[in-house]
Amino acid sequence: MKLWDKIEKKQFSPLYLLYGTESFLINETKQKLVTNVLTEEEMDFNLSIYDMEETTVEEALEDVETFPFFGERKIVFLNNPIFLTSEKSKDKVEHNIKKLESYIESPAPYSILVLAGNYEKLDERKKITKLLKKNAEIIEAKKLSERELHTWIQRQIEEKGQQIDENAIDLLLALVGPDLMNLHSELEKLSLYVKDSKIIKVEIVEKLTSRSLEQNIFDLVDKVVQRKMEEVFRIYYDLRKQNEEPIKILALLASQFRLIYQVKELMKRGYGQQQIASTLKTHPFRVKLASGQARSFKDKELGEIIHFLAQTDEQLKTGGSGREVSLELFLFKLGSLKIS
Repeated sequence: MKLWDKIEKKQFSPLYLLYGTESFLINETKQKLVTNVLTEEEMDFNLSIYDMEETTVEEALEDVETFPFFGERKIVFLNNPIFLTSEKSKDKVEHNIKKLESYIESPAPYSILVLAGNYEKLDERKKITKLLKKNAEIIEAKKLSERELHTWIQRQIEEKGQQIDENAIDLLLALVGPDLMNLHSELEKLSLYVKDSKIIKVEIVEKLTSRSLEQNIFDLVDKVVQRKMEEVFRIYYDLRKQNEEPIKILALLASQFRLIYQVKELMKRGYGQQQIASTLKTHPFRVKLASGQARSFKDKELGEIIHFLAQTDEQLKTGGSGREVSLELFLFKLGSLKIS
């Protein structure tokens, strides 16, 4: 991100606005600001954090306008600035927004004020929002596209003085999905493993990366597509050994097949992957994977599978001790389909 580059080059703004649903990006930006603006010694004196659902703007601004006790700059975080949205605060904290508006138009040169909230949208009609959009450095922390995920992963590894192959990135995304917190955890593990060799390859990702339940379900469907039913049952029995409930496994199978069906229908209407992701309100990377699987099923086959899913769901909810047998029968039925 360009903003991160500026922060790392010590090119700071007196005002930052961080908002969006990808909380990991917001937290990462906060961390970059703190580590680049303040030394460890300064953090005790020049770092303040306020929750705007508990503290008034006036109280926070008193801190912002006070000279740093130690060092050149101070950072003040205003978390949960609900007054930037159209939502109503549950708490009865009265904010003097006009005072904040005045400050934004003439910020203190020795303070860095950061407003940060996990809000999908801000109220663009409000004067305070317009002023921030005009005067502050802004990060809208949205879910990353596949290309942005690639760049983010590369950057995470390069910052450790290491490299990761493109094929390894593809496999990592396929195994873990687009969640940044999970990706960060896996990258930390991979980085520690390679140490001095400094290159993360496909084989290492395959060996070390943890599969989520959702990813195991995706793999199971993929093995159905490839007609590898032994592998299908191996994955299923591994999940049962991990005490995953049959009804939960079926729910995720149903979710994946519904997505495949919806993606296939929208592809026939000429929708692109980004349009499909927006329409279905899911991540473009999930759409990409589902579109690959969708090409292996005919409409009739998907209709049969969804019918089987509904039958199995009813059996699981009413079948008592025979629930596991019901799910195994569903998997056998999948194996009996003549998938194109």
